[in-house]
Amino acid sequence: MQQDDPDPVLADPVVSDPAPPPDLSAFAARMQLPKRRRRGWLVAYGALLVAAAIGVAIGLPRFFGARLNRNESMIIGTLKNISSGQSQLQASGALDVDGDGMGEYGFLGEMAGVVPLRGSGALLVPPVVSARFGDVQDGRVEIGGYVLEMFLPAKDGGWVTESTCGVGGCEIDTSAAETQWMCYAWPIERGWTGNRAFMINHRGDILATNMSAELYSGRIAPKGGVSGYCLDNGACRAAANTMDRCGNTWVVV
Repeated sequence: MQQDDPDPVLADPVVSDPAPPPDLSAFAARMQLPKRRRRGWLVAYGALLVAAAIGVAIGLPRFFGARLNRNESMIIGTLKNISSGQSQLQASGALDVDGDGMGEYGFLGEMAGVVPLRGSGALLVPPVVSARFGDVQDGRVEIGGYVLEMFLPAKDGGWVTESTCGVGGCEIDTSAAETQWMCYAWPIERGWTGNRAFMINHRGDILATNMSAELYSGRIAPKGGVSGYCLDNGACRAAANTMDRCGNTWVVV
């Protein structure tokens, strides 16, 4: 009887001779060059990081110094604009609470045409300063890394701010407000947005101090009529190129 051919599925597989193992030594030799390249790249990358760190260490102080100088220059220009605006407001007679025909100086919100003028309830048209000065919070305005606060003479002989006007008897002396005002500017954060504080009054001179004795920064504000002022034969005057009553020396800018 003729034997059937074996089922190809059930038949034993044909085993061929195993292939020779790869030459691992040659493979390892080929891998050495990339390792050297990676090592060289890491060294170069590390050197680049060191150089970048040195560049940052050198450049950052210059960058921050330039920013501080820019902020201080800006606030000096701002105070000059405020002085010009006060002169325009007073000369126009638009603000005349006592009705004597003599114009009075105003607060920042009034000058910006945002807050109604005292005594009339009308807005100043046209305003004498930018509308951004009308963003008054607690009597103060923040602009360009600095805080601004305007003061007008009070009936008790002191000074009144935009936030304390009419509060606790702090009423404006309308006659004195025809000839006097003052405004302070100090950094929002000392050393970060500015290094010096500034003051200007109705005389038009801008004074600056490096705050060596008393610091003004953020919520720590100058004292109205004290900071930047000294006593001269019993009379209070601006401490131009001299020490004020707080121990800070102010110089004319």
